[in-house]
Amino acid sequence: MHTSSAADHARDGTGQRIRLVLVRHGESEWNAANIIQGHLGPGLSALGKDQADAVSAELRHRFGDASLIVCSDLERVTETAQPYRQESNLPVIVDPRWREIDNGAWSGKTHAQVAQEFPEEFAAARRREDIPRGGGETFAQLRERVAGAVHDRVAAERSPEPVVTVVVFTHGGPIRVATADALGLPVPGHWQLQPPENCSITVIDHPVSQQDTHPNPVVVAYNETSHLPGVGHASATDDVAAAEPAATPG
Repeated sequence: MHTSSAADHARDGTGQRIRLVLVRHGESEWNAANIIQGHLGPGLSALGKDQADAVSAELRHRFGDASLIVCSDLERVTETAQPYRQESNLPVIVDPRWREIDNGAWSGKTHAQVAQEFPEEFAAARRREDIPRGGGETFAQLRERVAGAVHDRVAAERSPEPVVTVVVFTHGGPIRVATADALGLPVPGHWQLQPPENCSITVIDHPVSQQDTHPNPVVVAYNETSHLPGVGHASATDDVAAAEPAATPG
């Protein structure tokens, strides 16, 4: 895991960084019921609302000087962002590119149901073949979509401040592929990373250069959860390759 240092940021000639703070949504009702979500699904469970309050307090404590909030447009994310939005009073941009991977016809089903109804697709996904899940997206396509959102946000943020912090409320899949991209892992690459927990915090710094160079991003933190109530509670994930064979995470 890379960590940041003053030397890292001095090399680009400006020392400025665009800091993306990536927050996975709180536990949703479908997470609690072990149902695959993708682009579908309802809002937060009671635990998810507690997690949203806890991550809001942590974000205010650690990143009180944030300049912007970016959100996926899905309900479980907008509900997670709400406490922080209310307390911080920052401008908000809704960007659908930060949605979870599109699981197509798998959405709304448990892993057991997908295994029964789509046995060949399910088996391929379990083998970590990057297939269009339920006729939806591949992880390579998700990574391309998220990389575009990251690039555009970093390019748009310009300030005389040495660090510009943007808090992004999103999903587990986008956080994994954004981290894999920052680390330069071969596409899709996310399978080397543990799925992020609900309301975990991941921090990626993007050095800004005024020259014709492209400094590498620095992964400062990944999947931090110490701020959450009931740490150790298993988070459900849409990635069937990350799940135990007997489990039905959503």
